[in-house]
Amino acid sequence: MREDLALALNIANMQENFIIVFKGDEIILTNNSFNTFFGVSSVDEYLSNFGDFINNFVPHPSYFNAEKITSGETWFESIQKLEELDRVVSMLSQNHEPHAFSVEINSEVSDLKIVTFTDITQSLIKRIMVQNNANIDAKSGAYAKQYFLQVMKSYEDAAVFNEKIIALIMIDIFKEDELHNDDVKEFVRSFNLTIRQDDMLIQWEKEKFLLIFLVDDTQKATQVQSKLEQSLSSYPLSGFSYELSSIFQKNNESIAKLIRSID
Repeated sequence: MREDLALALNIANMQENFIIVFKGDEIILTNNSFNTFFGVSSVDEYLSNFGDFINNFVPHPSYFNAEKITSGETWFESIQKLEELDRVVSMLSQNHEPHAFSVEINSEVSDLKIVTFTDITQSLIKRIMVQNNANIDAKSGAYAKQYFLQVMKSYEDAAVFNEKIIALIMIDIFKEDELHNDDVKEFVRSFNLTIRQDDMLIQWEKEKFLLIFLVDDTQKATQVQSKLEQSLSSYPLSGFSYELSSIFQKNNESIAKLIRSID
């Protein structure tokens, strides 16, 4: 059994997700990702510093927690009765930061339960904001700044996964006379017709927009900017002028750092 656990631990430590092995209600194995999250170095240290595992689940109505366990059942049994989409818990890291996790329980090994916690914090926030129509700025029709800030990490992950670089173009818009909400909305509607579906146009300020997109390299990013400048110069909206500033990722800089360089 000790050899089996040692092999299982080696495999588990290669995973980014949290992996915990329970024997009954007792934790007998945790992987490195789990230990780092809780600021412990081993199962023994975790057991000495924390109480019942179920107490880690934040008692929030949006997530599964101790209050949602049916009388006479274990938390394993109660959560598995939920739809897969609802098998979500929230736990606090050692820095007291809340994270949301989807939960998968494997009971195929006799007397053991192998539980995998996948961090879905970013995707869950995105889903909730989309469901509540909080992803779109109502006055302009562009993506809302707050929504973008919540999903920014996911965008960075997408760039790494797809082996692309991130490009940002800040667009200041001006009009000969006063700029009204209808003008801004018309600009966004027309502008969205010229960009790709995966590009994001974000309302940054009333007269400022951020365009973010993924490209293969800086040369292609420059080409996109040139085409954008040509498109804006012959824009069908009369009385508008534009000022563009851009920056392209060179050394895997964060989006926040890129924004600070051009905002």
